[in-house]
Amino acid sequence: MKLWGGRFTKSTDSFTDHFHSSISFDSRMYKEDILGSCAHATMLGNQGIISKEDSEKIVEALKEILVEIENGQIQFDEKAEDIHMNIETILISKIGDVGKRLHTGRSRNDQVALDIRMYLKEQITEIKSLVKELIEVLNNIAEKNVETVMPGYTHLQNAQPVTLAHHLLAYVEMFKRDYDRLSDTYKRTNVLPLGSGALATTTYPLDRNFVKEQLGFDSITLDSMDGVSDRDFVIELLSALSMIMMHLSRFCEEIIIWNSQQYKFVEIDDSYSTGSSIMPQKKNPDMAELIRGKTGRVYGHLMAMLTVMKGIPLAYNKDMQEDKEGVFDAVDTLKMCLPVFTRMMETMTFNKENMRQAARKGFMNATDAADWLVKQGVPFRDAHAIIGQLVLYCVNNDKNLDDLTLEEYKSVSDVFTEDIYNAIDLDTCVNSRKVEGGPSKEYITSLINLNKEVIKEMK
Repeated sequence: MKLWGGRFTKSTDSFTDHFHSSISFDSRMYKEDILGSCAHATMLGNQGIISKEDSEKIVEALKEILVEIENGQIQFDEKAEDIHMNIETILISKIGDVGKRLHTGRSRNDQVALDIRMYLKEQITEIKSLVKELIEVLNNIAEKNVETVMPGYTHLQNAQPVTLAHHLLAYVEMFKRDYDRLSDTYKRTNVLPLGSGALATTTYPLDRNFVKEQLGFDSITLDSMDGVSDRDFVIELLSALSMIMMHLSRFCEEIIIWNSQQYKFVEIDDSYSTGSSIMPQKKNPDMAELIRGKTGRVYGHLMAMLTVMKGIPLAYNKDMQEDKEGVFDAVDTLKMCLPVFTRMMETMTFNKENMRQAARKGFMNATDAADWLVKQGVPFRDAHAIIGQLVLYCVNNDKNLDDLTLEEYKSVSDVFTEDIYNAIDLDTCVNSRKVEGGPSKEYITSLINLNKEVIKEMK
């Protein structure tokens, strides 16, 4: 008979057992379940709710079960439904009736809420470490490329010259925000729900703060109905993970473009590329494409969880069992994608000359030419029109602005002097933009150094 079967007169159908069971995916929380149960049993003994002798016997047996699971000596049973009932069943088989005292003052509702919070806390910490590593790698690559001029784009059209460092540091900013979001999510995950019971706590004199200290939580849930029915922290984590994937996907899209024969800005290392089964010349950016594709998978888990929770009345409902598979898969996906992306970036070759030559095309220095005219006293709108005429002339004559003779410049405006050539030089265009946030070597170097300090503070 099941541990909850006293009220029932017959067993569940075998297909119902399979449909109802979550052991196939929640078994990964065995360690959290055991540690949570050890803290709960110790508290029960301290409070005199069960005897100290029984409490110690339960904790000792639970620790033995943990070792046996990690040594592969235990097989979980689908009929026991979930990891919580499996471990309790194993405990009872090991120490008999004493094991039946463990669940005193506790429901599976607050037990599962505890386990998933404990599990996700550890996962958030691991993912933060991976994000930190990526930030450090990108910052290091940027440091080597503060003078690597490349095109900056809007609408995927040539816009203004920037540097590779400036471009990479834009993603560093994104991943810094991702790191902060994970830290914020951790705060709201790090709240102890155990003691909430099924929904209305218990008549036993539990010491929730003792359990909180034992398990390393910052605080306890303040309303027991919310304690068992809250999955905001799961949704928040899925949202944070979705944003990380979105940033990875944007970057992968650019790498795929940069890696194309039309751009040739980068070459992905052989260890992060694949070939074609029919075309021997191919070297495909499959890792970047896979990360881009897996982004939709993580988005799907976020939408699924929002949908699960949108119509659930207080307090616990079985729908909430659907919280685990999605977030577990999202976590696993991030923990695969982040290291692959980081190593791919670390081993990538940047074709600096191709980037610079691309920046010479498309009149990326046109704004600087207009700004030069403004500095000579020409109203900006007039300067805009003058440079527009010159660009049209260049298009019709297959030239760039820096190919024009001074006579050609003067044919449109007498204001032009030899100084225009220095003003539209790519390095001048980049390094004259010293405003905070811009691409100048001076500012970018200061930002790289700031990031190094930020990285040191990341825990």
